[in-house]
Amino acid sequence: MENMVNIYLFGKRYEVPDNLTIMTAMEYAGYQLKRGCGCRNGFCGACATIYRIKGKQELKMVLACQTKVENDMYIATLPFFPLVKQIYDINKVKPEQAIMMQLYPEIYSCIGCNACTKACTQGLNTMQYIAYAQRGDFKKCAELSFDCVMCGICSSRCPAGISHPQVAMLARRLNGKYLTPESAHLLTRVTEIADGKHEDAIRELMGKSLDEIKDLYNNREIEK
Repeated sequence: MENMVNIYLFGKRYEVPDNLTIMTAMEYAGYQLKRGCGCRNGFCGACATIYRIKGKQELKMVLACQTKVENDMYIATLPFFPLVKQIYDINKVKPEQAIMMQLYPEIYSCIGCNACTKACTQGLNTMQYIAYAQRGDFKKCAELSFDCVMCGICSSRCPAGISHPQVAMLARRLNGKYLTPESAHLLTRVTEIADGKHEDAIRELMGKSLDEIKDLYNNREIEK
């Protein structure tokens, strides 16, 4: 017999096995997830969730696919958060501080409360990369925000209304377009792939397990 715990989904109590994630517990309880459910591995940021344990004051922000249920857990999902997404042509903007002032002026209203960093499901130093964006240091902003999955939890906690993931996305695009040196052999490799020269290697890769692919990715040689 599985160990069971009580959880509350949007105020309604359910009894579920204690070895489930919040996402699988919702499905166990009968919810059909059409939104707020994507990759199921913590990469897409679609399953932003808030919860509080009965008797405790702390409100926690997590991804439902990564977090196991606990007894007396009160849960509400945030499948969508209205981030401000400005429209721009990456070929016409320049990597200058003025572009942040023009597109995302709210970043200069940051009060330094650090709520964004505390809320980040990826453990990113969110307030620091916003500080880099304020100064026009797009390279450092891009590096520090690289693992952002754009779940929007940081923005949901921000009293200044900053759309941190969109600011970071702009910084990464500017960095990739204008600041990062072009890889010497990237275009050559893309051409080789298009010509079918790596079909055997691709088939071998597709035959590997998820754990093997993760190991290859985590231990890959990164070009400086």
